[in-house]
Amino acid sequence: MELIHRPAVELAALIASRAVSAGEVFAACAAQIAERSDLNALVAVADFVDPLDGPLCGVPFTVKDTLGVAGLPLVAGVPERVGVIASSDAVVVARLRVAGAVVVGKTNCPPWGGGDETVNEVFGRTSNPYDVARTPGGSSGGEAAAVAAGCSGFGIGTDSGGSIRVPAHFCGLASLKPTAGRVPVRGLIDDLGPVGELRDPRTQVGPLVRSVADLALILSVIQDRGEFAAVEFSELRIAMLPDDGVTTPDAATARVVAAAGDALRDVGAHVEEAAPPASGHAITTEIWASYGSGAISYDLLGRWDAYREAMLRFGERFDVLLSPVFATAAPRHGEMSAAMSYTTPHSLSGWPAATVRCGASPDGLPIGVQVAAHPWRDDVALAVAGALEDALGGYLVPS
Repeated sequence: MELIHRPAVELAALIASRAVSAGEVFAACAAQIAERSDLNALVAVADFVDPLDGPLCGVPFTVKDTLGVAGLPLVAGVPERVGVIASSDAVVVARLRVAGAVVVGKTNCPPWGGGDETVNEVFGRTSNPYDVARTPGGSSGGEAAAVAAGCSGFGIGTDSGGSIRVPAHFCGLASLKPTAGRVPVRGLIDDLGPVGELRDPRTQVGPLVRSVADLALILSVIQDRGEFAAVEFSELRIAMLPDDGVTTPDAATARVVAAAGDALRDVGAHVEEAAPPASGHAITTEIWASYGSGAISYDLLGRWDAYREAMLRFGERFDVLLSPVFATAAPRHGEMSAAMSYTTPHSLSGWPAATVRCGASPDGLPIGVQVAAHPWRDDVALAVAGALEDALGGYLVPS
């Protein structure tokens, strides 16, 4: 496999062993950014700086243009912000630099990081590296396109309802929306500019990568707190949700989810079809609608709390919820008609949710599955995603 398509853990090991230098890896990514300029994934490119020693020493990474990177633009796809330069790093970016990672650039997003496709008036539209006629999704679509194309070793995005997970699914990557509160969001932009903690508690910062092992390593660097424990698959109770009743998956997606369930049975887990007490998507739709008024009603907050409590009761029966990420593989530009109904519930509940590529559509587009686990059991979500990656293939280089 070409250097630019290797997982971050492999890049770190190669640099540590001096098989390749940090500068050579950075230069390879910079060359790939130029080579794949047709994707329009990057909106700013950084200069190389000597990395600090650490577990990610020399690994290049990109950052969604809603997070601050000192000295680089912080435009967020908004015309009025053109020329704004971040004065400091977001906390996650700072932690990654301390761990030795090197910023290679900022990636495109919809205005203010809100939207299911990655397009804005400032930088234009970002395309999917598997088929440039198709969307990489949103709102972290620039990140997904960049990482899948080999423009960076890994990416950092944000997710309020699927904005990391859906682009990762469309671009064949592994990803993680961490447990709510596990990873700091300080340095994230909203309509007031860079703020301390974003007002929307659903919004989390997380990685998009080419291997599940990368997720565990990066989470260990960026998290505030959290433990990792060994996972016994024979003790796992997995609920499989083939269809949430809101958006029915197409045949290819249904086959991939079924194959994922079979793969988990093969490693000893107990898997059965079961649906949570409610989808939660209707609540999310109301929350999005409330943004125009600037307030969420007490009734809506009460139903949100009730949904979280219902999911905790569901979690007494099951350790993991396995589902599609989205009803289809990546649609063509402008044709995002299906709802993000499989991802929004886990933003409401605060549960960690990982995605991993487990198959492909008939025309070769990646199809992933989503693995959600109990709050603060990100390690369980990652262990299950890792088993699926081992069984069903994970990331493949775009042809």
